[in-house]
Amino acid sequence: MPRLLNFWICLYIFISGLYTSVLSADDFAMQRKQMVQLIEDGVKTTSLYLDKDALDPRVMQSIATVPRHEFVPEDIQSLAYLNRPLPIGHGQTISQPYIVAIMTDLLKINPQSKVLELGTGSGYQAAILSRLVDKVFTIEIIEPLGLMAKKRLAGLGYDNVQVKIGDGYYGWEEHAPFDAIVVTAAASHIPPPLIKQLKEGGKMMIPVGTRFMTQQLLLVNKQQDGKIVTQQILPVRFVPVTGKH
Repeated sequence: MPRLLNFWICLYIFISGLYTSVLSADDFAMQRKQMVQLIEDGVKTTSLYLDKDALDPRVMQSIATVPRHEFVPEDIQSLAYLNRPLPIGHGQTISQPYIVAIMTDLLKINPQSKVLELGTGSGYQAAILSRLVDKVFTIEIIEPLGLMAKKRLAGLGYDNVQVKIGDGYYGWEEHAPFDAIVVTAAASHIPPPLIKQLKEGGKMMIPVGTRFMTQQLLLVNKQQDGKIVTQQILPVRFVPVTGKH
């Protein structure tokens, strides 16, 4: 039975690849519009968790503009606008669009913000952020992914994003403090270096938990007096952070 299942999965991916080759820019634009509607519906469904039934229009405009299909492997581009995570290689995924949208929204960023992202992946979250803030600094520990993301972001014109290959646990002290920090992989705890590098009045979004236990998406607020206040938003499932921590 497992062999038969693998056969059908491979066949589906093969057919998806053939389908992608005939999709036009207009097709992707239509799919992206449908994805935005799915996100809006999802926000309404989870409004009790989010304490809102609609996201910042600026965030949704960025979601509606950034071409997600450019951030997934070519053979699954036809799946790019499904409201689900997708594999990008090296055991990593591009996050579900709904999750990207709510994490971005809850950071409460503005055009003058400087944001740190941990876990560049394919570069999609960084691209969304780049349309909303002044500067994005993003760190990827898996070198091939980081190098591909850097090339992709530059080629697509996201020139206010700076990519670094390294362990994001330690943040990027050279450019601290940050107005906001977003972590796109599940950690067992909130890294102290990130707390230190978060500006007073800043916010951090981070999934906390392990692969085999419930993960919670946390909103971390660093108040003006330096006090840390955390709020559980909703249960999530992320790939775990990579690194000795």
